[in-house]
Amino acid sequence: MEKLTNKEEEVMKILWKLEKAFVKEVLEAFEAEGDKPHYNTLSTIIRNLEDKGYVGHKAFGKTHQYFPMVAIEEYRKRFISSAIEDYFNNSYKSLVSFFAKEEKISAEELREILEKIEKS
Repeated sequence: MEKLTNKEEEVMKILWKLEKAFVKEVLEAFEAEGDKPHYNTLSTIIRNLEDKGYVGHKAFGKTHQYFPMVAIEEYRKRFISSAIEDYFNNSYKSLVSFFAKEEKISAEELREILEKIEKS
């Protein structure tokens, strides 16, 4: 699975949410007015996603309705695994330690995670 650019990820998040959409509908789903790409740019991004195997389409005459070919869970799993390998030396302990040091996770949340692990 090829890595996506930030803009491609943004488009995929919209397609995962909408499940199927025409380029115009994806364009309308962009929340930040200033961050909204031009129609032709968005169309190119979606075609690139299709070339990479992330998106498929159904033709309706000259227009296409696009849909995700990769589930968000599958992408998330690959992305998280890659990030842990690249930035935390493949150590989940280092990952959790990082979030604890950055105060992104509390001691209470860590206890909840431990309880879930022990119940598994």
